[in-house]
Amino acid sequence: MANTYLDAGSGETLVFLHGFCESKQVWAEFIKPLQAQFRTIALDLPGFGDNTEHVSSYSMEGMADNVRRQLEELGVRKCILVGHSMGGYVSLAFAEKYSTMLNGLCLFHSSALPDTEEKKENRSKSIDFVERHGVVNFINPFVEPLFYQENRDRLRQEIELMKEIGRATPQESITGALAAMRDRPDRTAVLGAAKYPVLFIFGKEDGAVPMDKALAQCHLPDNSMVYFISKVGHMGMFERTYETRKTLQKFAETIYG
Repeated sequence: MANTYLDAGSGETLVFLHGFCESKQVWAEFIKPLQAQFRTIALDLPGFGDNTEHVSSYSMEGMADNVRRQLEELGVRKCILVGHSMGGYVSLAFAEKYSTMLNGLCLFHSSALPDTEEKKENRSKSIDFVERHGVVNFINPFVEPLFYQENRDRLRQEIELMKEIGRATPQESITGALAAMRDRPDRTAVLGAAKYPVLFIFGKEDGAVPMDKALAQCHLPDNSMVYFISKVGHMGMFERTYETRKTLQKFAETIYG
């Protein structure tokens, strides 16, 4: 089986989880400068990228168990977990089950709130669309709106990379993950109970995690850092690479000293 992770650098560990229809490759360039200071691991979630093991049921809890297994195999006992979008939902499920493994948590364009009724309906419509029209017809129009309009011309290459990753994703992974995101519970209590620092990174132009949702949760942990960044949609690792990485680096330095 192909490698389901990128693992480089040494020192305290940062673990990166990708979002929906993504893979570990979205983090590949982002994490390189951090490797001088930290061990960085980017994982493929089950059903995505090279993580082709059979998935009996897609759920945030099931994916969190898979992350735990991968980390055990890599000898990771404690880490800062960084989750982008759906990876953030998985990170929160992980935090709920395995909180003692966390030194810190970063929700990178993500949310502990459940889907609204409208969003649940849209997820169901997307499942129906994928089943009727296939992966390619779903992915091609899906990717570009994740980026703030003003950034799209500058980031053509990154948009193409995202489309490539998405088109290579099995149909059942897409429909399974859509249902799992739709059905995930409210995990704001996980933030309220967090005994570790939490970093929130939000794009001010992010349609997926709008400002009111961001503000409704960032005060919940005892110890939180919040970074709002303008002219950024849902893909800060590409749209504002330097700023988001620097914020994460400072957060890790605060925890690890």
